[in-house]
Amino acid sequence: MNDFEKEEALNLQKEFEWVLHKEVHAALQQIHQVLVECAQRFPVQLYGKDNSNKQDRFTFNVAPDLLKCSAVLTGDSITHAEIHIKALRLGQVVKASIQGEHPWKLQQVQDAANHLQQAIYHIDDVGKNYKFKSSDEVLHILGNILGSLQRGRTSLIVPRKKTIDDLIKSRNMKSLAPNLPEDLAISFYIQSHKLILASYQIYSVQGVMKYDCSHAECTVSWLNEVLVLFTVGLQLCQQLKDKICVFSQYKDFTVGSRPNSPIPA
Repeated sequence: MNDFEKEEALNLQKEFEWVLHKEVHAALQQIHQVLVECAQRFPVQLYGKDNSNKQDRFTFNVAPDLLKCSAVLTGDSITHAEIHIKALRLGQVVKASIQGEHPWKLQQVQDAANHLQQAIYHIDDVGKNYKFKSSDEVLHILGNILGSLQRGRTSLIVPRKKTIDDLIKSRNMKSLAPNLPEDLAISFYIQSHKLILASYQIYSVQGVMKYDCSHAECTVSWLNEVLVLFTVGLQLCQQLKDKICVFSQYKDFTVGSRPNSPIPA
């Protein structure tokens, strides 16, 4: 290695140590602020703030002769709803309601909040005074944060698939009063920034069982804000990861690998 190459390697090592001890913590602090702001939008108890009493009232948009619904969302549960469904087999409107003592739980909200909480904890675990020693160490932390954020965001964007039989037997169906006919089921779920109500009807055509599905939806403003902040957090993590990956190709780079290398205070 000639003198120029040695000087270039030394400068690169200095930059690596600067990034490791200064830029990484600054970036993690910025990500932390975004995630805490996201946590404050959630209508649940999360990271020291309790918004579980926050209420939103909705009227669902749909063709009025198939499905009608007005609902109150309190925290992560539907605490009140008035539902009208046109039953195909009966040829009449079936009515059901949800009352506060038997709320309909939206597990997606709690799942997303739990994953967000984990992402914040991964940052808290290292602390602003922690001294990173290698790029692999930073990439491991970022991998944990990215994984938690991706799972949290997916919880709100991609609802879990359930069979009609699963829906009919679900605990949430017991929230309805009166009970729906056995060939009829409903489901409340979140998809992106919308709260959706779906009704499913089973019927027979010449001995062949079929089902019909109708959807009603409404926009939930805090969901849109949460998803934007999830995305910003993911982008900031990815930017930091890309920067660290540049140094990770130099496997011999660790703190103190150059002679008399001071660790920045």
